[in-house]
Amino acid sequence: MTAIGKLLRPFFGVTQAEATSFSPGDVQAAQRLETVVSTVTKGCQLTLQHSRFDALVPRLNVFDAEIRGFAYEGAGTGLAALDCFLPWKNRTKDFLDGPGAPYIYAVHIGAGLALARLRRKPEPFLKRLDPVVGWIAIDGYGFHEGFFKRRRYIDQREVPAHLSAYGRRVFDHGLGRAIWFLAGGNIDQVASKIGSFPLTRHADLWGGIGLACGYTGGVDRSAIETLQVASGPYKLHMAVGTAIAANARRRAGSPAPYAELACEVLCGTSSAKASEIVENAFRNLSSGGSEPAYELWRQQIATQLGPLLKVSSDTQLVH
Repeated sequence: MTAIGKLLRPFFGVTQAEATSFSPGDVQAAQRLETVVSTVTKGCQLTLQHSRFDALVPRLNVFDAEIRGFAYEGAGTGLAALDCFLPWKNRTKDFLDGPGAPYIYAVHIGAGLALARLRRKPEPFLKRLDPVVGWIAIDGYGFHEGFFKRRRYIDQREVPAHLSAYGRRVFDHGLGRAIWFLAGGNIDQVASKIGSFPLTRHADLWGGIGLACGYTGGVDRSAIETLQVASGPYKLHMAVGTAIAANARRRAGSPAPYAELACEVLCGTSSAKASEIVENAFRNLSSGGSEPAYELWRQQIATQLGPLLKVSSDTQLVH
């Protein structure tokens, strides 16, 4: 265990009150979300104790396959924290290029959690990450701020002024995920909370809900069907998040029944097909334009999902 890892460990603990601070709702969903928070925290603590990959990976792989991605998310948190204090190495990128590759989304989200916890501006850190999906670190950053600073960013709907215009959009993806957690599986609360935000933010918030529902789960088919109705004109935005969740689970070899349900309802297809759509969207991405490759990738996913949901192409990902 490195000295810096020992010093950082107290900064990355989560109290029991924080881990169970969900609104009254579905008991099973709340228990599921508590498990997720606990697993991410354990993954981070393990990483700060055992940052050498040969020591870390076996400990992460002890977790059941279905929740292992959350342990790897915690690993992304720990590695990014070490990179912030020992920047002459890029442990996060090395991990993504090595044993963390199947968990590319989770590791990036974890990195964003670390940047938020350490109060670092996240966008300068992007140059250390994947050129396309590295933006998901901002999603992780937004989740942290929404979950741990809910009064400021959810109740008062503060806009993070230190982020770029596009960074604020990805921040809202993470904020949507935080809303999913804090609502504890209560779909009415999800819709009500998003409805309290300005309309210009709804699309990205629903995108985050789709990712949370597809990857984290916690609710049954009836609730997912209610969720799709509640999303109104933003069902395609939500479907993009759900398809990315399906791809995350396929890459990691960790399928889950609730992920399949989410794809069937929210994407209009199987998780295998949704994952294939996401993989296809990585091909032939243009670069050097005004929009980040991450946004172009999401737009391509939307273009392929639109017909499955009977959404006209001229309404796809309108923000």
